[in-house]
Amino acid sequence: MRVNKKTHDERGLKHRGAKETRPVPIPPELVTILRDHMAAHGVASDGRLFRTESGKAFSGSTVSKIWKEARGYAFPPDVVASPLGARPYDLRHAAVSLWLNAGVHAPEAAERAGHGVDVMLRVYAKCIDGQREMANRRILEALTG
Repeated sequence: MRVNKKTHDERGLKHRGAKETRPVPIPPELVTILRDHMAAHGVASDGRLFRTESGKAFSGSTVSKIWKEARGYAFPPDVVASPLGARPYDLRHAAVSLWLNAGVHAPEAAERAGHGVDVMLRVYAKCIDGQREMANRRILEALTG
């Protein structure tokens, strides 16, 4: 029996309406790069920035191949050999970990990532590191301020 499995999900954001969007704050330099790309290449009918010549999504194997090649250009050999950024989705985890370690409050980070706070803390609590001194300072300021 042959199963016709789709390569890409065609669903919206988790726990959100079909037409609902989520703001994703990005640096101004990246906004410029994306706007230049859109001006030069347009977007697919569904709004995707990157697509095949026929307007479809790239296959998972193509994305994986290009990602692996790009890592070779972006990282030194020891990082390429490590699991850091092994898949594009790993960047999402890196971003959330960065936000939390930078002191972004869990509810704000959760909203930006599209998580519930409970999921955020369960998945990322082990990634939060080195904030004891900052926490102590904030508690002291709250008690004495």
